[in-house]
Amino acid sequence: MKDSTLKILLVEHPRTVSAERCNDIANTPLSSCLHSGYVAGMLQSKGHEVEIVEGFLDRLSYRELDNRISAFKPDLLGVHMVYHWQNDSALFAFLEQVKAKKCASYITVYGFYPTMAAEDILGKCQAVDSVILGEPEFTFAELAAAVSGGVNQAEKSSDALINPERIPGLALRDESGKIVSRRRELAENLDEFPFPVRTEAMLRMAEVNLLGSRGCYGGCTFCYINPFYGQGSRWRARSPENIVAEIDSIIAATGKRDFYFTDPNFFGPGPRGQERALRLASLLKSRNIRFGIEARVNDIHEETVAALVEAGLRDILIGLESGRDESLQRLNKMTTVAQNERAIQILRRHGIEPNVGFIMFEPDSSLDDVRTNYEFLKRNELLKNLTITANVLYHDQILLKGTPAYQKLKEEGRLQTDPSLSYEGTTSIADPKVAALAKMMREITNFIFEYMDGIWSGKLLEPIGAREKYEEANSFLVETFESSLKTLEAGDLLTDQQIDLLVKEAITKIREMLPGSLEIHKKFTIYSSHSRMRLLN
Repeated sequence: MKDSTLKILLVEHPRTVSAERCNDIANTPLSSCLHSGYVAGMLQSKGHEVEIVEGFLDRLSYRELDNRISAFKPDLLGVHMVYHWQNDSALFAFLEQVKAKKCASYITVYGFYPTMAAEDILGKCQAVDSVILGEPEFTFAELAAAVSGGVNQAEKSSDALINPERIPGLALRDESGKIVSRRRELAENLDEFPFPVRTEAMLRMAEVNLLGSRGCYGGCTFCYINPFYGQGSRWRARSPENIVAEIDSIIAATGKRDFYFTDPNFFGPGPRGQERALRLASLLKSRNIRFGIEARVNDIHEETVAALVEAGLRDILIGLESGRDESLQRLNKMTTVAQNERAIQILRRHGIEPNVGFIMFEPDSSLDDVRTNYEFLKRNELLKNLTITANVLYHDQILLKGTPAYQKLKEEGRLQTDPSLSYEGTTSIADPKVAALAKMMREITNFIFEYMDGIWSGKLLEPIGAREKYEEANSFLVETFESSLKTLEAGDLLTDQQIDLLVKEAITKIREMLPGSLEIHKKFTIYSSHSRMRLLN
C-alpha cells in the first residue's frame, strides 16, 4: 500500500426499533441508506482500501463488530450514525472501547443524526474525533488525506489536530476543547460522484436502492432534508444518462431488475423537473425494470406518470400529510387538498395505488381538523387496506432536531426533551380530546404492526383466508376510530381508564380477527410497512 493511502472501515452500527415506535417513520430519510456506499466509492477512487461492515443488515452483535474491527485494524473508522429512538450510550461505550484498545487510530461519524446533533455527540463521546456535517463524500476524502499525513508522520497516532479551517464540513474539538465547525458548499455536479459501493447485504434486499437526486425545493416544517444539506440547499439532480449507466452496471453485475429511488423528491421543480423525468422514462423503457419513487403531489402530472408507468413504475409514496388546507399551511407543504386528490386520481388512472405520508395528529390539531382528515381519507378510499389504514389513522408529528417545527416549539417554550437525548422533542397535543384519541389509536395501531410483523415482513407465510381477516380487522379499526371521534365530538372526554379499557377491548378483538402470533413475531426486529422504513440505514 502506498504511504498516502489508508485502511478505512465504514460501519453501519447495530440497532433495533422498539415495539412502541414501530409505526414511527422519519427517524432518518431513506436516502441515507446509500451514505456509506457513496463514501466508499469516493474513498476507493482516491486509492484507499475500504470495507463496509453491515452491523444492522447482518444483525451483528457489538462483540462480532469488535472482532471485525480488530481484524481489519483501520487507520480511519467511519460510523454512519442512525437515530433509532434511543440514547446511543451502547454505541458510545463501544467506540470508547475501540479507541482504548487502539483498534482504530481515528474515528469520525456521519449522517443525518450526527449532522444535527454534532455538539451532543462530541460532548458525550470523547472517542469520536470528528463529525462530518451534511454531504459526507468530499469531506471524508479530505479527512482521509489529512489523517494519512498524521498516520505516516506520527506512527498511526491521532494526536495531530485536523484544522476545520482546512476541512470544511467537519465539526471537531479545537486545542482548547471547544467544538468548532464550518459547513461545506454543496456539490454542484452529482454525475461526478463514483457510483456507490453496494454490499452483499444491500443486494439481498428485494429492491436495489438508487439515489437520483439530492435535496428538495419544498420547506415542510417537519422535514430535515434541507437542514441536513445546509444553508442554501436546493434540489440537485443526476442526469438521466448517469442514472441509467448505474442501472445498467447493476443489471450486468447482479441480474437484478427491481429498483427503488430513495430521493425524497424524485421529480424536482417545475417544467424542467418534468422534462427530466420524461427523459429518464424514455431511457428506462427498454431496460425491462420495475421501480418505485417518492414525490410531492404537485409534481404528479398525467403525461409524466403515464411515461414512467410504461417504463416500469410500480410503486410510489406521496406526502399527502393532511386533508385540510389550513393544516397543510401550518406544515408549510406548499400544496393543497385539491392537489392531493388530483394526484391520487392520476395515479389510480394509471394503475398505481399510492403509499401515502399522512400526519393525522399535529400539536395544534383540533377535532375539526381530525374530522376533516378522516372524511378526506374516506372520500379518497384510503381506508380500504389494513396496512395503510393502521398507518394513517394514527400518525403524529415527529419532532426532530434541525426541523423548523422543533425550533418553533422550542422558541415557544412548548418543546420537551430528555436531557440525555435532546435530538427528539415531544410536545403535548393542545386539545385534550385530540390527545385522548391520539393516545388510543397509537396503542391499537402499534399492536397491529407488532402483531402482524412476521407475516407483513415476509418472514412468515400468509395463511389461507388472510385477506378476509384483514378486511374484517380493517373495518373494525375504522369503526373504532369513528365511534371514538363521535363520542369526543359529542362533548365527552375520555379518561385514561376509559382509554385503557377501549384499547384492551380492541386488541382482544383484533387478536381474534387477525392470523398473527405475537409470540412468534417477537423473535424478529420490528419494521413499519411504510415504504420510508424499507431500510433503516
